[in-house]
Formats: sequence, structure tokens, C-alpha cells
Amino acid sequence: MLVTSRSYAEYEAMFDLSELPESVLDCCAGGSSFTAEATVRGVDAVAVDSAYELPAPELVDTVRRSLPVGSSIVDEHAGSFVWHWYGSPDRRDEMRIEAADRFLQDISVAPERYVAGTLPELPFADGRFELVLCSHLLFTWADKYDRAWHAAALRELVRVSRSEVRIFPLVRQGAGEPVGFLPELLEELEGVSTEIRKVPYEFQVGADQMLVIQH
Repeated sequence: MLVTSRSYAEYEAMFDLSELPESVLDCCAGGSSFTAEATVRGVDAVAVDSAYELPAPELVDTVRRSLPVGSSIVDEHAGSFVWHWYGSPDRRDEMRIEAADRFLQDISVAPERYVAGTLPELPFADGRFELVLCSHLLFTWADKYDRAWHAAALRELVRVSRSEVRIFPLVRQGAGEPVGFLPELLEELEGVSTEIRKVPYEFQVGADQMLVIQH
């Protein structure tokens, strides 16, 4: 299991966040520090991920072991990444280590903010969160999860949000190929409006857009 630790600053850029609403869900959050840092800012923030089913010592070990694995994946596909946002590989590694530390500290003192669950069935009531964020799952793993799974996952993200869903990125992992069934999925969503919006973040080449769903 790979449990990625992303920082609050990365979330701000990936999702083009200027200010946060009163409640936010980070879906499939892994070891990211977003929930911990959003809570400090007065937000009702919750993270959900299947990794939170792990016993505490195993989760700590998995998060720590995932840090070098993430870097090695980047190294193996060096031509598919750009560094203008991070500045350097060392800075990216520093941000990920700091995020992991912040996450592990927060989940140890406030485990109620970290809920075990996975798409396409989330353990939350309809409209529980004003904003729902989902990074590096939908579309990223389109070679693993098929069109039907994506359709169900999108409907579920919309169900637990009462205002907006933001999803990043919109290309496959690796070389960053476009996802052919994305336009059809958006046409099938009912009762919402959709927009593909450029964001001030790019790491994987060509991955600089997010999907915004509003209702």
C-alpha cells in the first residue's frame, strides 16, 4: 500500500484554494497534512481513506515507507515531471516529510477526524460537507478503475457535498495521457454544473487542470 503525504501548500495549489468554507472532506487523503492544517484554521475538516483501517503502528510504518517509494516513482519517469512549482526534488521531499509528520501527529491526538472508507461508498450523510476534495485517484488510475467505477465515484462525491467538488488531476498517472471517457461522464451527471479549470500547480507534465462540480 502506498500512502502519500501531501502538504497544505500543495493542496492550495492543486485545488486553487484561496479560502476554505466551514466544512471540507479530503477524500482518499492518505498521509496528507491538509486536514490537520485546515482544522487549525477553524475548518470542520475530515479525511477519509482505506489506510485508516490499519493499526496505528502499521499506519506509521506504511506512511514512512511510502516517502522514498514516491520519490523513486518520480525518478523512474523523470521526463514526465517538471519542477517549477517545487523548485527542486529536495524541496519536494522536505514538504512530504513535514506533511507526514504533521499527519501522524494529528491522527494520534484527533483520530475522529480520520475515517476509514473508500469510494464509491463513503460513510457520510448526504450533503455533509460544503466542499469535497479528491486528488490523485479518479482519472489518475483510469487504467485500474473503469468507467463504471468512475461514474459511481463521481455520484458519491456529489452526494456527500452540498456545494462543490474539486478533483485533481484529470490525466492518467505515468505519461499523463488524457482520459477518454471523461467528457461522457460529465455529460451524464445530473443536477450539477461542471467546469474544467486551470490551477497554479503542475508537477506531472500536462496535469494542470482540475474538475469543479457545483450544485
